[in-house]
Amino acid sequence: MSTALRLWRHKPPFGWGKSVLVKLKNAAVRNRIDTRITNHVVRTLANKGRTYSDSTPAQRSQKQFEMSRREVVSTMMEDPTQVLFTELPVPLLSTAALLRHHHHTATRYQPYHRLHQPQHFHTAIHELHSLQRTYQEEEQVNELDLGKTHISCLYPEILAIIFGYLDVRDKGRVAQVCATWRDAAYHKSVWRGVEAKLHLRRANPSLFASLVKRGIKRVQVLSLRRSLRDVIQGIPNLESLNLSGCYNVADVGISHAFVAEAPSLTQLNLSLCKQVTDTSLSRIAQYLKNLEILELGGCCNVTNTGLVLIAWGLKKIKKTEPEVLLAYCQRLSDEALKHATGLTSLKSINLSFCISITDSGLKHLAKMTNLRELNLRSCDNISDIGMAYLAEGGSRISSLDVSFCDKIGDQALVHISQGLFNLKSLSLSACQISDEGLSKIANTLHDLETLNIGQCSRVTDKGLTTLAEALTRLKCIDLYGCTRITTVGLEKIMKLPQLSVLNLGLWHVR
Repeated sequence: MSTALRLWRHKPPFGWGKSVLVKLKNAAVRNRIDTRITNHVVRTLANKGRTYSDSTPAQRSQKQFEMSRREVVSTMMEDPTQVLFTELPVPLLSTAALLRHHHHTATRYQPYHRLHQPQHFHTAIHELHSLQRTYQEEEQVNELDLGKTHISCLYPEILAIIFGYLDVRDKGRVAQVCATWRDAAYHKSVWRGVEAKLHLRRANPSLFASLVKRGIKRVQVLSLRRSLRDVIQGIPNLESLNLSGCYNVADVGISHAFVAEAPSLTQLNLSLCKQVTDTSLSRIAQYLKNLEILELGGCCNVTNTGLVLIAWGLKKIKKTEPEVLLAYCQRLSDEALKHATGLTSLKSINLSFCISITDSGLKHLAKMTNLRELNLRSCDNISDIGMAYLAEGGSRISSLDVSFCDKIGDQALVHISQGLFNLKSLSLSACQISDEGLSKIANTLHDLETLNIGQCSRVTDKGLTTLAEALTRLKCIDLYGCTRITTVGLEKIMKLPQLSVLNLGLWHVR
């Protein structure tokens, strides 16, 4: 793109003649300036009828010589109205730019010192180029001022807010860009809520210090070959510790780790730590007073005594929204649930695959008025009578899972429809239910949003039609393995206004 350059076109100052114009033209060529500059000057002089003979600075007094050169520079810099434009292969110097330079940055340019150099016109052209460079720099600054600020100019606090939206891997990457980004990426707000997943196989003195510096308070140990005590002592403000699947975690390790109270620890996951016994629960109940969520799924060596210790020691569990996961704890019995009634504010309990739990144990759970989620999946000794105990006890549970309980049938649904009015999620997969039982819950459980009746081979299109007509708030339904339904029933279900998930097999229809 061609640009323009100002040219002086009024009466030349004293001492300018034809030889001077030739010099200007030659200087323009040397500096890659369009030779039409000189042509414009010549035409302007011709139109005015003025001729100048050759003159050299030696023929003038020193004072006149200096005054003439100052007039050249001042004219080119300070009098933008007395110029004309011609195309040049150099960036544009607009009138506004010259005015801006004159008013704001005039002190930056000191042409006076250059006037004593031997080549008059060479100096003036260089002055123009200097103006060009300064103008370009100012344009770059103006771009920043017009909302195009580079990210490197932001305050560290602003960078920390931006980095907070990245995933964990990218947060680590931006910390390697430069020192400024590293400092911003190590801000604690960037790592708020992040759970560090660690393989603790060998000593690493800087590991825990780095986690503390970033403010990380949630840790999941994927494999453990060191002492668990290193984690507890290395992160003093630890809030969540996930040891699920660490098969080598045993009573000895937990006893060494918890030797003093850990007031900040509120979540502990010991799922599938099969070497954990009631001894570990005794230590946990003694030192983890503020524990809110405890997961013991798959801890097959935990007995009724362990649950008694939990009810005795974990006082905070009664005051918040705790969850106790006891899945696969096959040594737990109805006696353990009797002691669990002391956890009056317990919100959720998972007893799936606890085959020693019977209907009698549900009598105790029915007394827990704050219980909202109950998982009895594959508890083979739970039957219709147990559902009657829950309904008659005034339980206000909103989520119930009795999937794969072979003794659950239509009569259980009758009891559920007569007492568990707050249910929003009900799982009955592989239970012995039919269309008659579904009609009972369809008439009363109008707030039901999730219904799992997969592998219920006695359910037909009639039952689906009943559900579609009554449960208008249903959002998710599982019909996997229901071999007696056809497209007639499916068309009815798919007309539900809020339905978002329909499971018919190994895929979901959304």
